[in-house]
Amino acid sequence: MAMDQGLDAFKNESVENVVDASKKVKVGIIGCGWIADSHIKQYLQMEDVEIVAGADLVPGKAEKFFKDHGVEGVRCYPSHKEMIDNETLDAVSICTYNCQHAEPTIYALEHGVNVMLEKPFTVTLDEAVAVMKAEKKSGKILTIGFQPRMSENMQMIKRIVESGELGEIYYLQAGGGRRRGIPTPFGTTFIEKETGGIGAVGDIGSYSLDMLLNAVGYPKPLTVTGYTSNFFGTDPKYYSAHPEYAEKFGVDDFAAAFVRLEGGIILDFRISWAMHMDTCGDALILGTKGGLRIPSTDCWNGEFDTPLKVYRNVGDKVPMCYEVPMIPAKTSFFYQKIRSFLDEVKKPAGEGKPTVPSSQILYNQAIIDGIVKSAELGREIEIEIPEI
Repeated sequence: MAMDQGLDAFKNESVENVVDASKKVKVGIIGCGWIADSHIKQYLQMEDVEIVAGADLVPGKAEKFFKDHGVEGVRCYPSHKEMIDNETLDAVSICTYNCQHAEPTIYALEHGVNVMLEKPFTVTLDEAVAVMKAEKKSGKILTIGFQPRMSENMQMIKRIVESGELGEIYYLQAGGGRRRGIPTPFGTTFIEKETGGIGAVGDIGSYSLDMLLNAVGYPKPLTVTGYTSNFFGTDPKYYSAHPEYAEKFGVDDFAAAFVRLEGGIILDFRISWAMHMDTCGDALILGTKGGLRIPSTDCWNGEFDTPLKVYRNVGDKVPMCYEVPMIPAKTSFFYQKIRSFLDEVKKPAGEGKPTVPSSQILYNQAIIDGIVKSAELGREIEIEIPEI
């Protein structure tokens, strides 16, 4: 395939979406912390949304949250159960800390409410399975909050793979990671075992996994050898203002793994909140006809800032490399994430589909769960995923 022909094969025509503002979607927000800021800011830009309720375990937090955003008339509750029991809702955004993802999601689905669930899906594989059973029984929409899926440049990765330009895929390498980026500016809920549950492996590792696994069709994970550490998070010297955070740190700040996937694909994974290195490297997808280099980022949660590079041979022997031109974003990926969810919610019953389905992210969660378990055992383990 010639270079120009290859680029033409990757093109994707975008379609502008027309919003029907006469049909309002009644929305509730569960968990009114910092990530909820991103959700409410998008909802407030949408003429077809009515924010009617919010819930947070911390007394007064929900009331202050809506007041700070200038939203009046929102009824606030001390728990997701009270909110769902007392409101007629079309959808909820679940923005709680990681260890509280599963319970409110299951409760919302059981009560006929569509769910936008922030990533990571859950903390454990067992929780993810329980959520999916509730989803299947409810018939409602559950979509997982991976906004990078909205990026046309991220979508280009999948189009390149599907075009056949790389041939048969046999190796994936995850890269990126932060040199100094333990997320304590938002308090300690990310780093405590009781609230965060998992650290870098779930927070930004889930993004890295989704980017690569989605590109190759989300093959089922079979085995994993995992490693986790927390040398920086547990060191008081890391924190200039709050050395006491070291005593609360109960998750990983670095993780690595070797994962065997169906189809003979190998995944070499690594992610970091803190390390003595600027990056774990670029992400790579290697195939029998070509290779793809995805520029490193510290988080993988939105966009990379330099072009993708495709490596191939001209004829049988002459190596060549070309860049894939970047596509400017028209709107924020977070906005598109929320918008796509609402568009599906507004479809007739049974017709709406999740933008990021749990059936895919189940494998993402299974790998994260496997890394944690393998690291604890100090050996390779098989990944067993129950039927749902």
